[in-house]
Amino acid sequence: MPLRHPIFKHITRVVDDMGVEAYVVGGYVRDYYLHRRSSDVDVVVVGSGVAVAQELARQLGAKVTIYKTYGTAMLRWRDTEVEFVGARKESYSPESRNPHVEPGTLEDDQRRRDFTINAMAWSLNGHNFGELVDPFGGMDDMDDCIIRTPCEPDTTFSDDPLRMMRAVRFASQLGFDIDDDTFEGITRQAERIKIISKERIAVELNKIMASPVPSIGLTLMRTSGLLKYILPELDRMAGIERRGKHAHKDNFEHTMKVLDNLAKRSDNIWLRWAALFHDIGKPLTKAYDPRQGWTFHQHEAVGSKMIPQLFRRLKLPMNEPMRFVQKMVFLHMRPIVLSEDLVTDSAVRRLLFEAGDDVEELMTLCEADITSGNDAKVRLFLKNFELVRAKMHDLEERDRVRNFQPPITGDVIMRTYNLPPSSVIGEIKEVIKNAILDGIIPNDYDAAYRLMEEEATKRGIVKR
Repeated sequence: MPLRHPIFKHITRVVDDMGVEAYVVGGYVRDYYLHRRSSDVDVVVVGSGVAVAQELARQLGAKVTIYKTYGTAMLRWRDTEVEFVGARKESYSPESRNPHVEPGTLEDDQRRRDFTINAMAWSLNGHNFGELVDPFGGMDDMDDCIIRTPCEPDTTFSDDPLRMMRAVRFASQLGFDIDDDTFEGITRQAERIKIISKERIAVELNKIMASPVPSIGLTLMRTSGLLKYILPELDRMAGIERRGKHAHKDNFEHTMKVLDNLAKRSDNIWLRWAALFHDIGKPLTKAYDPRQGWTFHQHEAVGSKMIPQLFRRLKLPMNEPMRFVQKMVFLHMRPIVLSEDLVTDSAVRRLLFEAGDDVEELMTLCEADITSGNDAKVRLFLKNFELVRAKMHDLEERDRVRNFQPPITGDVIMRTYNLPPSSVIGEIKEVIKNAILDGIIPNDYDAAYRLMEEEATKRGIVKR
């Protein structure tokens, strides 16, 4: 019996006494059959959902919140939130996603739902308690792992274009396929995604990014045409260009592999965003040299500068998450270069200094970035990364370089030599920092002070 939660028996008593029909509908029903836990319940009442919620709240001694604009009511009881709404049918104008709503039957309400797997309902009335009502074949689509709209796809997506994003999100989360007619409807209606607020799109994007295989949703966005309206910078990465014997890899496909590799290693949503954007600067830095072939020089620097504008446009957080992604994009080539070359103490110190506490996340990103089809090459890179990690651990134990601040501050230099703020202060501090990172002097105050004195003497600065 799917309706084991005690709240359902209380609802049954209320709706039977009031003489109305009520049904659990949507995600709670879907998730039961998918063996996924769900604590949010949607109840459709053929009549007034608000009236049922108010009477239930009175009997349970619970608090009910009424949203008059939407004709809905929310009741929290123990660990469960239940939203009540009257069965309705909707119609839309082309310029808006705000519907014209009027009372309807249960089937009207199910027809207005986004997908058949979200349009299934269980009766809450006593005479047929728990009976499945599935007029659009949601159970068959569940068995076949299909995302399909209950009615004509163009109508569904034109009415509410966010449903296109929900289709690719469910495909990514559940590993389902999108029905051919439904997918063609998305490609025809893709441009209408422009009327949806960036905040609502960001919610769906984050759910795609958090899914087990994020590339499913992002690839569907690209092939359907949604991506060019939401993330054109990522869309432009797709494709291979050839000149003579030279061709570069498809940078979109490479990015999808990196993202999926990372998703196997980390649930950190912002590290996943860093994987998505790590090569975002390549289209702007692409150049062709007949001797070398295709190059993308400084794409990490260009890409890191793009991150604030991307986050701002997508309505993603502009504080620490953005700075973290920007840092990861800027530094993502550094460990790879180290692993290809002689791993020097100086280079590893600089990596530790610049990455700080995020160095483990950076290494995880870089390991995910190894996507060669040559297994021997992948094994060699990963082995070299282990050498980099070992040297990082050794140097951190010995030199305490991670997040270090040079022992001699600008204030010490100014007080020692009675100097006003000036560029020479920064020059001396930079020399001291580089000397520590290069292993020329230890990371301690006395050694740094002696070097300060030497640098001051070179510049003709004397104590006063």
